[in-house]
Amino acid sequence: MAYETEALFREDPYLSTAESSVLAINVDGGIILDRTIFYATSGGQPGDTGYFERADGSRMEIIATQTGETKNEIVHMPADGQPTLQIGEKLTLHLNWQRRYKLMRMHTACHLLSVVCPFPITGAAVGEEESRVDFDLPDPSYTKELVTEKLMELVNANEAISYHWITDNDLLSNPDLIKSKNVRPPIGTGRIRMVAIGENGSIDSQPCGGTHVSQTNEVGEIYIGKIEKKGKENRRFRIRFGTNPQV
Repeated sequence: MAYETEALFREDPYLSTAESSVLAINVDGGIILDRTIFYATSGGQPGDTGYFERADGSRMEIIATQTGETKNEIVHMPADGQPTLQIGEKLTLHLNWQRRYKLMRMHTACHLLSVVCPFPITGAAVGEEESRVDFDLPDPSYTKELVTEKLMELVNANEAISYHWITDNDLLSNPDLIKSKNVRPPIGTGRIRMVAIGENGSIDSQPCGGTHVSQTNEVGEIYIGKIEKKGKENRRFRIRFGTNPQV
C-alpha cells in the first residue's frame, strides 16, 4: 500500500520545524508521516537529515530521506539503534537547517548556471560545498572566469524566485521548458511544479521539485572551480561557495 505525504517544503522551503504524525513504518524501518518538511532525494538534490522530537522530549535521528513506492510517499530513515515509533504517534520535526540552506543556495546556483550556459544538461548533482552540472557544450570560449563573472551578475541582481504549477499538457506543448537531455520531469500526476527566476520567469523557468532560496542574492559568493572535458562535446562545471582562491 502506497501512502501520500504532504510535502510542506514545496510551498515553504524555509520551514525548519513542524508537527506531524506517523502514518506507517515500512519493512526497512523507514518512517512515513502524514506531512513533512524533509525533502526526499530527487532531481540531483540529496534528501534532508535532522531529527524527530517525541512527546517525552527524546530524539530520533534521521540520516536520510527518500521516496517510497510513489513520488508522493516520503520515507524518513532513522539511524541504527533508534526506538520504534507507534502508528499515529505525534512528532515535532527538526531539519538540519544549516545543511538544507546550503543545498537550497546550491540548487539555485545550478539553475543560474543553466542560464549562463544555455545548453542541454546531461547530468547534475547538488552538494553542500560543491555541485556539478554537465552540459553538451562544444564552445570552448566558456571559461571559468567568464562563467563566474556572469553567475555573480545574476546573484547580485537579486532576482526573485517563485513557484507555479503547469499541467502535463502544458509541458508536452512546450518541450523547450525541459533543459535536461537525459531526465524528463515525471508526467502522469496531472501537474508539474515550475521554478521561475525573475518577474514572470524573465530570467529562467524550468520544471523542478527541489528547494530554492527566495532571492538570488541569498546564493552568496560562488565561483566555477573547474571545467572538465567529459567527451567530445560534454563539459562538467563544478560550482563552489566562496571566491576563487586562485584569483
